[in-house]
Amino acid sequence: MKWHTPGEFCPLMLVVNGPEKYKLVASLWEAAQMLTACWPLDDGEEYLTAIMACRDAIHGDVPAEDAREALIRAAKEAGIPVITVVH
Repeated sequence: MKWHTPGEFCPLMLVVNGPEKYKLVASLWEAAQMLTACWPLDDGEEYLTAIMACRDAIHGDVPAEDAREALIRAAKEAGIPVITVVH
């Protein structure tokens, strides 16, 4: 499994409600955690696609970038602003 493989998942920042306004997502593990534990919607089409993309990327079946792009689409669907992190 590829939970924390560095360099494969380009970090991004999600702007969310709550005490921690900005959530850095820098790995597949963090993307999966955001989607399963902190996501405001759990029935959107892009949300479900992002869950499956993260699962597939963790198992090495698709590139991590596919999961990242799915996460961005799910965030847009949920009204969560995304900030690209440059490092």
